[in-house]
Amino acid sequence: MDPDTGALERREDVALAGGPAPVAISPDQRFMHVAQRSSKQLTSFRIGIKDGSLAPLGTIPLGSDPCYLGMDRTGQFLLGAYYLAEKVSVHRIGTDGAALNPPVEWRTTGRCAHCIQTDRANQFAFVPHIEGNGAPNTIFQFRFDPESGQLAPNTPNRFAASEMLGPRHFCFHPALEVIYVSNEQGCSVSVLDFEPNAGNLSHRQTVTTLPADWEGANKCAQIRMTPDGRFLYAPNRGHDSIACFTVDATNGLLTANGNVAAEPVPRAFEIDPAGRFLLSAGLASGRLAVYRIDDDSGGLEQIATHDAGAKPMWVTILTAS
Repeated sequence: MDPDTGALERREDVALAGGPAPVAISPDQRFMHVAQRSSKQLTSFRIGIKDGSLAPLGTIPLGSDPCYLGMDRTGQFLLGAYYLAEKVSVHRIGTDGAALNPPVEWRTTGRCAHCIQTDRANQFAFVPHIEGNGAPNTIFQFRFDPESGQLAPNTPNRFAASEMLGPRHFCFHPALEVIYVSNEQGCSVSVLDFEPNAGNLSHRQTVTTLPADWEGANKCAQIRMTPDGRFLYAPNRGHDSIACFTVDATNGLLTANGNVAAEPVPRAFEIDPAGRFLLSAGLASGRLAVYRIDDDSGGLEQIATHDAGAKPMWVTILTAS
């Protein structure tokens, strides 16, 4: 990826059987972990620091098919959320950078567990569950032990929305004690205050991701914020757009900044580390759209599209060393 123009050059395809989907990158950007959902396996790779090449380190079995992977803040543990198994996992990372088996945690939470991340201090973990078919429409709150990788229910053990929103994915503000949650069924983004000493969440704002005149079916997916915390984005699957928001620098509240057309079913997307470009993959089209982020408004200008293969499930951008 050209860091100035956003132009992409296809370098290599790495064959990986079993339906590769969620991806997690170590904090030092030296290792990548990929879950293969149909084969219920996980493969770890070493990342070439100069060219981004991938060298496989090993593959381990998984207890089910995870829909999300994330690293703890030290890179010593790999966390996973399992939608159908109603569980979360924590795997220790070996000295070679590969995930180890068995996991140190294999914990039941609730139906449709969709994401798991730790806070900046690496003391707490949160697991959102969407709404419907017995799913609890809530975010489970855990204490996280950064030495053992084990989880323990916090007090209270969950944050429950007052509406049937279906929290799916979330991201942290880089400076404020604020979490932003994409609501799959609510077609909205919620702003939650995070109490860093107790590890608890509380609601402050919910903003729709859809235009006022939209009446069709829709679901939200992932959520991303620019590294400087000024702009936030959430895709709509159905309306096939990316909702854009500006972020108040003092309190973290959101102001809607319109919608930009996206490739059909924009499930996965990412922002480059400099906050200049956004890449969005269309699950239905198999194409990757590149947008330039306006530094003043946060608006998106589509500048290119690329073939990405059938059913792209994740987008990750790293900085070359």
